[in-house]
Amino acid sequence: MSLFITFEGGEGSGKSTQAGVLYRRLSKLGVPAILTHEPGGTPLGRQLRRWLKGEGEIDAQTELLLFNASRAHLVSEVIRPALEKGTVVICDRFADSTTVYQGYGRGLDFALVEAVNNIATQGLRPDLTVLMDVHVEQGLARKGLRDRFEREEAAFHQRVRQGYLEMAKREPERWLVIDASLPRQEITRLIWERVSRSGGLSFDSKNGFRYGTD
Repeated sequence: MSLFITFEGGEGSGKSTQAGVLYRRLSKLGVPAILTHEPGGTPLGRQLRRWLKGEGEIDAQTELLLFNASRAHLVSEVIRPALEKGTVVICDRFADSTTVYQGYGRGLDFALVEAVNNIATQGLRPDLTVLMDVHVEQGLARKGLRDRFEREEAAFHQRVRQGYLEMAKREPERWLVIDASLPRQEITRLIWERVSRSGGLSFDSKNGFRYGTD
């Protein structure tokens, strides 16, 4: 039984760090798992990432299409094949990022964003989404101002954060909201506690860790 886990959050939230921690823990336990990210994860995605994160100006609709071009390729070439093999897939950002950054942040029509996202994902949705929630000022101070998104005004990042929180509130069964200001080990514990209760992953007091069982 496969499991698709995504990590979301604003700039400097620590989501990439925690995605890596989870991947390494599963791997040490012998659970088939891969870690990928957006935009990127494929040669095409890496090229698109350079354009999207670079210095040049890109309008909101072009951003929407470029992110989803990268996503469509990642789903077809990496994510879906891995899930079909029963592998746990951990992805640093997925379609929810586009909804908040291009929808809430840029102000694109949500119906348009959803339609394009659905084409790229082929209807694939995460089983669990971990939201690393961080105050805008704290996150930007951690990350610095290195790419186009990090250099956006604070109001943009506030809209992104609010968008994440609203989406998580609408789907509490899918989202795990974590206070990113907590100590790193506590964050790791909270994520592992939720992941270990998710579909396909379970623990047995006698036999220890089990994967793909009821």
